[in-house]
Amino acid sequence: MLTPIIDLLGEDRLSWLGGLLVGGLFGFFAQRSRFCLRAAAVEFSRGEGGPRLAVWLLTFAAALVGTQGLVAIGWLDVSEARQLAQQGSISGALAGGVMFGCGMILARGCASRLLVLSANGNLRALLSGLVFAVTAQAAYRGLLSPAREWVTNLWLVDGGPSRDIMAVFGAGAPEKLAFGGLWLIAGLAFAFRSNLPRGLILSALATGAAVVAGWLFTYQLSQASFAPVTLKSLTFSGPSAELLMLVLSSQLRLSFDLGIIPGVFLGSFAAAARAGELKLEGFSDGLGMRRYLFGAVLMGFGAMLAGGCAVGAGVTGASVFALTAWLVLAGMWLGAGLTDRFVDRAGIPRPRQAANSPTSGV
Repeated sequence: MLTPIIDLLGEDRLSWLGGLLVGGLFGFFAQRSRFCLRAAAVEFSRGEGGPRLAVWLLTFAAALVGTQGLVAIGWLDVSEARQLAQQGSISGALAGGVMFGCGMILARGCASRLLVLSANGNLRALLSGLVFAVTAQAAYRGLLSPAREWVTNLWLVDGGPSRDIMAVFGAGAPEKLAFGGLWLIAGLAFAFRSNLPRGLILSALATGAAVVAGWLFTYQLSQASFAPVTLKSLTFSGPSAELLMLVLSSQLRLSFDLGIIPGVFLGSFAAAARAGELKLEGFSDGLGMRRYLFGAVLMGFGAMLAGGCAVGAGVTGASVFALTAWLVLAGMWLGAGLTDRFVDRAGIPRPRQAANSPTSGV
């Protein structure tokens, strides 16, 4: 199906264009649905179970059910995905997940949410996102890489069946699809309980569908390409670091990852412009700025330890039932809950713009 387009554009351009389109789909609907793991975790930790938790559950369930549905009907094979085929790190997943969860509470948004809000004119999110990208690159190949490698090597797990959390328990494709259905039912239940408008429900489901689209596109490209193509979907830590290096060196080749960040930015910008929600916002005080930047550093290092961000590991990796991704996700919820409990709810000063709504964006 993609062969004529490859002949016309070339594999690199097509891969980049695919990342741009999938990122645009995610950015548009993530902006409309207000998709945000931080906001969902805050609601959950405070026992509220409101609209933000419903949006996250619907997005997560859509990615899970959509991905496993394609696997079940034979349109997708995820066995060669990095999250399953390559060696992983249990220690990195646990430590990185908790660090990322703490960081996203302090920065008031995960990596994807910061990018979405940056496109809407939020300068706090833009600066925090840049610090996240710099820290991710430093942890990947720079000054922080020895520390990352040390934590990563503490507890490793081989690639293959041992990285598939459902396979560990002897479950196959039907059980995976049924388990995803339970998450979808939970998401719909919270949505109806919160009187979530139908438009928000559809936007949340479409946000998760973008992850499915990423898997399907890269799989189809790998089947049509003569050169090896890495099977992947949406993530923000690696692509943020790669885009940073492209800006600094201009020597990286076009790829799916390099299309994601500009795609999400353009999609979110289009959604905000259509809704009249473009607005320049900045920091209100120095205390708020320090908080955001420290959170961004924790997220950048944590994401590289964990092998992905709140979307890359928490949704994309979880959608293929990668063991480490589910551990990362658990760590993120734990770290977020603890930080909300002992920082935001313990009376420690917060930025003024955060005081009114614990579930709003940055």
